[in-house]
Amino acid sequence: MNYHARIRELQRRMEAASIDLMFLPITADLSYLTGIARDMPNFGATLYNGRWMEGAFIGKEGTPIITLPRMTAEFHAPQSEVGEVRVLPDKDDAIAFAKGVLSNFKVGAQPSIAIGNFAWAEATVALQNLLPGAIFSNASDLLRPMRRIKGEDELAVLREAGEVTEKAFTEVLKKLKIGMNELEICAEVDLQLRLHGAIGPSFTTSMYNSGPNHLLGLGHDNQNRTKPLVGPVSLLFDFGAGYNNYCYDYGRTVFFGEPTAEAIKIHRTIMDSQAAGIAALKAGSVTCEQVDRAARKVVEEAGYGKYFRHRLGHGIGMDVHEPPFLMETDTTPVEEGMCFTIEPSILISGGFAARVEDIIVARPNGGEPLTKGFQELIVVS
Repeated sequence: MNYHARIRELQRRMEAASIDLMFLPITADLSYLTGIARDMPNFGATLYNGRWMEGAFIGKEGTPIITLPRMTAEFHAPQSEVGEVRVLPDKDDAIAFAKGVLSNFKVGAQPSIAIGNFAWAEATVALQNLLPGAIFSNASDLLRPMRRIKGEDELAVLREAGEVTEKAFTEVLKKLKIGMNELEICAEVDLQLRLHGAIGPSFTTSMYNSGPNHLLGLGHDNQNRTKPLVGPVSLLFDFGAGYNNYCYDYGRTVFFGEPTAEAIKIHRTIMDSQAAGIAALKAGSVTCEQVDRAARKVVEEAGYGKYFRHRLGHGIGMDVHEPPFLMETDTTPVEEGMCFTIEPSILISGGFAARVEDIIVARPNGGEPLTKGFQELIVVS
């Protein structure tokens, strides 16, 4: 990854937008610009002195200044490909430290400051107190257009993330047996992701199971998560690897027991729908909503339109969900190098369900899938 070139391009955009200074916490935006890796998040916040300034200040010229509390620097040791690192000791005054950092940037009495989407509110309040005339804006306005098109170096990492994801799924399938419950299977998925090189799951591993004796449960408070899965029931996997700063998102359907003709038809329909969406993902020729329509038409013509209850897909890269989205009303033109999930599903509570999901790269002649395994309905008996 050419992080120096990315910083230069950002600074060019800052100049054009009259942005004097940008502050980014340690998020996908900062990873994109500097290579600083993110850790898996904690459930509860861990507060350090000056935790609000954990990130980087970037001016319209010169090198970024990366500011880290001592605890972050020592316990997490974030590595940056660009910039100067400054560490705030536990005993020092965070506001005085920030004032010293700001003195390195040429900002006037009313500077325009762009703040990262996930910065602490405390960061904005502190900067407002230090620079009372500051005018704030959203840094994503400058960064999202840069991150939208993936270069070949990024696609190489996403392909590796896909390989990790499918290798993990291969091992999970070997361990599936009737009578397991959703929690056991999800825990095995997370274990196998890590064993195959992921930092962990790129989002909370999920399952949506459906059958005559298994009412479809959505959400992580689903009360069916500990119920033994006894056929006939369809298991819908939704997971992906967090790998080298990028996110994978993947889905397949497994059937416990002997699948009925209806279950087979439903699975075939969503596979055909995905194929139609992939074929329609023609860079330079279509909009996002047109791709959604192409895939959705297959499900509607099969008689299951009302059971396809969500958008066809979303942008993906360093974050799991990134704009634009493959859905009605999103008229964004599809450009080469955009990456989307294409994930049709048929969700019938009390009946059988199915879903599939892969990351697809937009190309002039149609989409390029980054994963292609397990195209047939997987049966565990």
